[in-house]
Amino acid sequence: MNFNENRMFHIGLAPSQGAKYAILTGDPGRVESIARRLEGAAFLASNREYTSWAGTLEGERVLVISHGIGGPSTAICVEELSRCGVKTLIRVGTCGGMALPVKGGDLVVANAAIRQEGTSREYLPLAFPAVSDFTVTAALRDAAAGTGRAVHVGVVQCKDSFYGQHSPEDSPVSYELKNQWQAWLRGGCLASEMESAALYIVATAKGLRAGCVLHVLWNQERQAAGLDNPRDEDTSGAAKAAIGALRRLIRAEKEG
Repeated sequence: MNFNENRMFHIGLAPSQGAKYAILTGDPGRVESIARRLEGAAFLASNREYTSWAGTLEGERVLVISHGIGGPSTAICVEELSRCGVKTLIRVGTCGGMALPVKGGDLVVANAAIRQEGTSREYLPLAFPAVSDFTVTAALRDAAAGTGRAVHVGVVQCKDSFYGQHSPEDSPVSYELKNQWQAWLRGGCLASEMESAALYIVATAKGLRAGCVLHVLWNQERQAAGLDNPRDEDTSGAAKAAIGALRRLIRAEKEG
């Protein structure tokens, strides 16, 4: 397929439908609600796990697209968005808290990710860190502070197996999973999710800017410690933070 002339094989967008800015989210069901925060939001395409809408913010076209679960589908999304002209990406996702101060309903701005997954290894060696763009992260931090949610900035764990985290005892390599989990906790890791490492590494390899804001669903470590452990599935705060951050970034670029 000639990616310069035809629609992208997976996300279903043509380069002419692209934009400089994109908001990514895992669940196709969240795309429309995020896009409706833009002006003139309209549906673009849907193929497999990739549903896309577009609208404008501060006079700039912005894509909102789902990337599915895990690193492989996220990497495909970033690769094909880059071919459509996207230069700045913000992921709006969910996570499980790990550090005890992180509660359900809080926001985590991930400035780096532990690469406990496989996708990013096909782009850069493991010794290369998965880090966000500083300017995007600063914008997310500032925008998140205005949502009324508690905000944490730091490292998240990125893994391939959801049940490897939640039911490690069922795995033949449970000893390894449990030991690594304790190491991440002792290192101050804030939360666990499945896409940020691939997002950051692919963006770095492609010369793109990327950041990530995560809504905390709950915290299994708080539950294990006998602490109050609220469960919160309202991801609107993370969406609001992403829109606010993008507004700041667009304004800053226009001001030079």
